[in-house]
Amino acid sequence: MDDVTGLGRRLGVMGGTFDPIHYGHLVTAEAAAEEFDLEQVIFVPAGQPPHKPPGAVSDAGHRYLMTVLATLANPRFAVSRVDIERPGPSYTVDTLRELRRQFGSGVELYFITGADAMLQILQWKDPESLFELCHFIAATRPGYGLSRLEKVLGPTALRHRDRILPLQVPALAISSTDIRRRVREGRSVRYLLPDAVAHYIAKSGLYAEKRVARA
Repeated sequence: MDDVTGLGRRLGVMGGTFDPIHYGHLVTAEAAAEEFDLEQVIFVPAGQPPHKPPGAVSDAGHRYLMTVLATLANPRFAVSRVDIERPGPSYTVDTLRELRRQFGSGVELYFITGADAMLQILQWKDPESLFELCHFIAATRPGYGLSRLEKVLGPTALRHRDRILPLQVPALAISSTDIRRRVREGRSVRYLLPDAVAHYIAKSGLYAEKRVARA
C-alpha cells in the first residue's frame, strides 16, 4: 500500500473550462488512465481561465456540477475544486503545485491535454516549472504525430522529450464550442455528452439564445 507521501502513485490531471464537459474529455481521460496505468484522473474545472476575458465562460458552479455529473459513474475519476476556490487566474503551474502539496512529493502527476494545446505551452505561465512538476500526455487524433510539436517547441521539446507522451484518441473531434452552438440553435446534442449533463444544460437554460424582452 502506498504511504502518505504518495510514493509510487500515478495521478492524471485534466484541466479545462469544461463548458460543457463532453465525451471527448471522458474518452481521453479513460484512454490515458488505461495507457499509462493511472490510479486516478482528477478533473479540474478552471475558475478564471487566463486566456479568456471575464464573463466569456459559464459560471464556475455550473461547470463544476456538470463535471461531477459526467464523472460520477467512473470510480477512477474525481473532480477537484482547487482552481474554483483559488482567487485570480487559473494557471496550470499553480494547480499542479497545489495538487502536489495535497498528494505529496512522491506522487507522479500526468497532465492530460490536447496536442494542439501543447503547441502553445511556451506561452503558459512558467513552462520550465511545468515540466518539472508533471509529465504531459498529449492527446492526438489518429495519424497526427508529434513532429509538429517538436518543430514548434524546438529545444524545449528536445530537452523534455521524456516528459511528453503521445496518446491517440479517436473521439477528439467533439468540441464544447460546437455543443454550445447546437444548444443555442436548438439542435440535438445526444451522443456528444452524457445524458445527465444534457439534462442539466436544458434545466439550467445554459447556452440558450438570450432574447431581448420587448415592452
